[in-house]
Amino acid sequence: MLKKILAVLAMLYAAAAFAAVDVNTAKAADLDGIKGIGPVMSQRILDERKKGKFKDWPDLVARVKGMGDSSAAKLSAEGLTVNGDKFKAASAKKDEKKDSKPAAPAKAAASAASAAKK
Repeated sequence: MLKKILAVLAMLYAAAAFAAVDVNTAKAADLDGIKGIGPVMSQRILDERKKGKFKDWPDLVARVKGMGDSSAAKLSAEGLTVNGDKFKAASAKKDEKKDSKPAAPAKAAASAASAAKK
């Protein structure tokens, strides 16, 4: 009987450890429990949340200093959610990066061409 009770307690503890923490309802201690969030980051999140709840992940990333897409992805993997949603990288940002990469070599080529004319 004692083994069954211990087994049930262990399962409940494991379930609680993997429970999602929503950024809009979490307390400082809940946020600190997420691997990758320390006291400074949790305070930044709470300070921004005082101004208004986070609408979605891009809103969280834009408003919290020190939070980027890569850290948002890591925190989401650790159990952080925004309105119950996990982080999904925005495809629009990927498209912007693809468009901006060819622009840099074009500028370099233009500079080289103008230098060759002189």
